[in-house]
Amino acid sequence: MTAGEQTRQVRAATTRLLLLDTTVACLAELGYAGTTGPAVAERAGLSRGAQLHHFGTRDQMVVAAVEHLAQQRLTHVDDSLAKRMGDRADASAQSSRAAALAALELLAAAMSGPLYGATLELWAAARTNDDLRKHLVPAEERVRADLREICRIWITTEPLLVELTLDLLRGRGVSGMLVPHPSDAQRLVLERWIDTIDAVGAAGAAGAAGAAGAVGSGEGGGAQ
Repeated sequence: MTAGEQTRQVRAATTRLLLLDTTVACLAELGYAGTTGPAVAERAGLSRGAQLHHFGTRDQMVVAAVEHLAQQRLTHVDDSLAKRMGDRADASAQSSRAAALAALELLAAAMSGPLYGATLELWAAARTNDDLRKHLVPAEERVRADLREICRIWITTEPLLVELTLDLLRGRGVSGMLVPHPSDAQRLVLERWIDTIDAVGAAGAAGAAGAAGAVGSGEGGGAQ
């Protein structure tokens, strides 16, 4: 690759990142309806042609921006957990209550606020916009896969509880959109959810132990 080609690639990547960041800002301030190609190009200080070169339609642009924002927030969650709890490969850190609560609090923060509200606007718009839905669904599936992985590492490995955890966080994000949840109330909800996960895990372990004991007793009886 020549120096000129490298320069063009860097310039293109820089322009694309500028468009994504500007689109996120527009979504937060103006909502989906006000985030148009011309509005983003003007705010970014770019020509309309430069904007269209990177994103041919508004829907492609806003979906890419929302996914870009989500990945930034999930990277922040990962980095923050690594700093707070140490190496994720450490099983004791993964299973601790402190790690689970820290993960829930960071995920709850990522899935709330004005920028998360912009994502919700896209979901609502996609209900009646086939083109937007076509772009949004795959992006949301990628983000949800990353969210599941964080939950599996730090909160619970039970698939159903992973899904319920994400549903809880999404619901809290929606319900706190108009009136934010007080921090102490939010923490109490998250602590109670960890209690629920622990109780389900304990019940499952007890049930497995009981079943193993019953099998052992049956085998012993047969030997007699």
